[in-house]
Amino acid sequence: MASVFTWPVRVYYEDTDAGGIVYYANYLKFYERARTEWLRSLGIGQQELLGSEGVAFVVRSAAVEYLAAARLDDEVTLTLRIEKLGRASVQLAQQAWRGDTLLSSASVKVACVDAATMRPRSLPDPAAAKMRAA
Repeated sequence: MASVFTWPVRVYYEDTDAGGIVYYANYLKFYERARTEWLRSLGIGQQELLGSEGVAFVVRSAAVEYLAAARLDDEVTLTLRIEKLGRASVQLAQQAWRGDTLLSSASVKVACVDAATMRPRSLPDPAAAKMRAA
């Protein structure tokens, strides 16, 4: 069973819409933060990869479901787990929770690209090994 990474976020005023709930697109920002912190927790620095390997990670696709509302000052726990690790991409399952309530879930595919050409390329071996170990 794949390990699950968790990352807490607090809902700020800027995250909410006129109705006082988290604006739907902001979940994508929350999920992005969790992916970045997950990579950091694995010892994978995105700036370092860009500088040393000339590679970047880009979102290729995202499918999001919204199940319940988060509100101002809520603490939301984001979860992430690898569904599939490919040669040049990673399929991730991400969720947002408030306590025991599932707020949102997403399936996100992140591709590794050559930063100069924006063409797909293989994940660097050290990064892929760290992801496999997770």
